[in-house]
Amino acid sequence: MATMESLIGMVNRIQRACTVLGDYGGDTALPTLWEALPSVAVVGGQSSGKSSVLESIVGRDFLPRGSGIVTRRPLVLQLHKTEPGVQEYAEFLHLPKKKFTDFSNVRKEIQDETDRVTGKSKQISPIPIHLSIYSPNVVNLTLIDLPGLTKVAVEGQPESVVQEIESMVRSYVEKSCHYSGDLILFMETRDLQGFVSVFEIYATSIPGKFSFKYFISFASVPLIMDKFLVLGLQPNCLILAITPANQDLATSDAIKLSREVDPAGDRTFGVLTKLDLMDKGTDALDILEGRAYPLQHPWVGIVNRSQADINKNVDMIAARRREREFFAMSPDYGHLAGKMGSEYLAKLLSKHLESVIRTRVPGIIVLINRSIDELEAELDHLGRPVAIDSGAQLYTILELCRAFDRIFKEHLEGGRPGGDRIYGVFDNQLPSALRKLPFDRHLSLQNVRKVVSEADGYQPHLIAPEQGYRRLIDGALNYFRGPAEASVDAVHFILKELVRRSIGETQELKRFPTLQAEIAAAANSALERFREDSKKTTMRLVDMESSYLTVDFFRKLPQDVERGGNPTASSVDRYAEGHFRRIGSNVSSYVGMVAETLRNTIPKAVVHCQVKEAKRSLLDHFYTQLGKLEGKQLAQLLDEDPMLMERRQQCAKRLELYKSARDEIDSVSWTR
Repeated sequence: MATMESLIGMVNRIQRACTVLGDYGGDTALPTLWEALPSVAVVGGQSSGKSSVLESIVGRDFLPRGSGIVTRRPLVLQLHKTEPGVQEYAEFLHLPKKKFTDFSNVRKEIQDETDRVTGKSKQISPIPIHLSIYSPNVVNLTLIDLPGLTKVAVEGQPESVVQEIESMVRSYVEKSCHYSGDLILFMETRDLQGFVSVFEIYATSIPGKFSFKYFISFASVPLIMDKFLVLGLQPNCLILAITPANQDLATSDAIKLSREVDPAGDRTFGVLTKLDLMDKGTDALDILEGRAYPLQHPWVGIVNRSQADINKNVDMIAARRREREFFAMSPDYGHLAGKMGSEYLAKLLSKHLESVIRTRVPGIIVLINRSIDELEAELDHLGRPVAIDSGAQLYTILELCRAFDRIFKEHLEGGRPGGDRIYGVFDNQLPSALRKLPFDRHLSLQNVRKVVSEADGYQPHLIAPEQGYRRLIDGALNYFRGPAEASVDAVHFILKELVRRSIGETQELKRFPTLQAEIAAAANSALERFREDSKKTTMRLVDMESSYLTVDFFRKLPQDVERGGNPTASSVDRYAEGHFRRIGSNVSSYVGMVAETLRNTIPKAVVHCQVKEAKRSLLDHFYTQLGKLEGKQLAQLLDEDPMLMERRQQCAKRLELYKSARDEIDSVSWTR
């Protein structure tokens, strides 16, 4: 079983880790461990004697004093009991290697550290100061001293400071582990259904989304609602509500606030200060004995040092002795002397805090493990920090380029959608464009007569108008240039779109917008070069068809003439309408043969020059340029989004916190 010292010490170490790693509760986009840790918040109005109570518990005069709002940052005061005879000393978390044995210097450091964050403008800050005090005169206890509640701002402070202080105090005294996920109930009960129905009504008022998992232990003897533990739901902060006895309790800021956040009084410890300053003939017995303003825990009366004692630097140990004497000798409070005074208060709080910690540990473990899983998953998504070494940076860039190239090839090869659109160009767009070419107009009777006649010149052709045929065929083949070029451009735009999509789908690249832009520019530049090569090749295919006509086509013409009748027909017959129609038909037949050839060869040229090259060498030129870059230029390519870098740093710090907290809990042996 864990000792009181080990449990409270464990929470102390986790609290210090929280502050070092930037977790001190409040609104945050990151999971918070601070709000899950049990603590004791000291709440009171100005001049309530709050500082005197803390100093009396410690047995040292160490807190700043003055008029107005003196405490402007939360002070996490961690008390560690040492062996008798060991010299007392104090340590600050922000000065880990410096021991303070002169407690007047502790007071000065609290003031200086407050001013360092808030300035001297009397502003407040939620960032806590951590102070550890090691002494044989204390009990193991952690207290959080909060700014005193006030109704008016002092000179030099904005009016909003009143609400800011109350909001800060509320953030501590209302704090609980707002846990989304599986809600785990450890129960020992026989009336499960009755308990669940009551609990589920209660749970509707709790922040978070829960699924219910019941782990039931049926006891061997009849137990109805014997005990149950709801992990991560109860507020984790005990409230030390300090009120001066010489003021009307109905106007107490501390009691008013504690009743709002803890109406049942389950976690409020009421403290009455200045009992020795009450008007003669009056006492506070109704409150201390629980008849007025009852709480679940008994009220504790405190007798502070007087202002004269403070001015004379009366020793705190001596002040404790006077306090004991006051209660022991008092006719009003003598019967309560054993449960009064700052020493009793410290022991009471320490014992109760240890009990709360023991109760909360299972819920904290659940929270820690779940948060570690979530943070590790997010860090995996965000990626590792960029290396500083230029060689490692070049390796990172090449790996990112390969990741992009792999996805790009998957699009082309069918592993991802998009590549099929290239086939659509060849199977639909190109044939449709070839069918729509204006051959009917080009080979109309009027145009054939015109072209043939112009080709004959002053000497009419004898048998077949060869020059006319050539001109008609050249003119027709020229129309193929448009569909060929359109096919090249269509595939080019598909490849550009696949580059854009592949960059977006390369998760590793999302961290590096500069490198994304460079890869996109390099890939598109390469695609432009491939397009130019493809255009030259496809135009060359068209030109080749014009350069050398198929001879067999012409050899068929005399045979057709012989089969058709008299080769010695007059020149008048050669210029008859039927003659020109036959010429147009022959040219159309030849052009159709060429169209079928180009329909097969244009896709081959486009795939060879554009698609295959994109798969083979899309980033080759970029790789060559990378090898020429200096370290600084490589680092610029790996510039990340500042918000992403900040998020990764935050997640890494928070993950470090949760893992250290898990190690702290694992190092303590406690009863489950």
